[in-house]
Amino acid sequence: MKKKLDELNYLEGDMLLIDKPYGWTSFGVVAQLKKWTKAKIGHAGTLDPLASGLVIVCTGKWTKKLTELLGLKKEYTGIIQLGEVTPTYDLESVPQDKKDISHITEAMIHDIIQQFRGEITQFPPIHSAIKQEGKPVYELARQGKEVTMKSRNVVISQFELTKIDLPELHFRIECSSGTYIRSIANDVGEALGVGGYLKMLRRTAIGEYRIEDAYTMDEMKEFFGTAMNARIIIPKL
Repeated sequence: MKKKLDELNYLEGDMLLIDKPYGWTSFGVVAQLKKWTKAKIGHAGTLDPLASGLVIVCTGKWTKKLTELLGLKKEYTGIIQLGEVTPTYDLESVPQDKKDISHITEAMIHDIIQQFRGEITQFPPIHSAIKQEGKPVYELARQGKEVTMKSRNVVISQFELTKIDLPELHFRIECSSGTYIRSIANDVGEALGVGGYLKMLRRTAIGEYRIEDAYTMDEMKEFFGTAMNARIIIPKL
């Protein structure tokens, strides 16, 4: 159930569900909320700038609860674009290596998707925030340094194709924490032999917490702008 913003105890401690806009970093969301609430604040898991959706934010004493929230399962909706790849597995980099997909059928797609249900092994993208040598690997990759990613086991409890409109595959996924949806998009395209990347992503749930109960940053701006005459800071990508 959506909490009322004027009933939350920001300084003492509370939980707030935020619908992160496309283009914002999770850090940018936290920085802006700190500016508005004047409270100690943290989030329970980042969301890429090119994704939108649910971010759980805790303030005050509730920041101690962040660790237990990190491991909750996640739900996403999005679009996989077939027929091209990108170095980052999403639209942070330019699509390349265009391939013909005219031979791809819906039956082929459904057969391939079966491989990505249950416990699977995946390699995180080299353009990710995982650290090596004390630095995020995306920094090493951008410097042209060789990056070797270790595989990880993740659980895809549900992988549903909600619409097939080639070259687009619209999907809904429920998965364990730590799953890279970008890697799934890349791997699905590779399994089909035509390449693929993540065109759009939205996080719709974290555990029992759902996007329907979240506030947009515009709603937060309106509330705090009225209550505190706050200024908004637009974060950089």
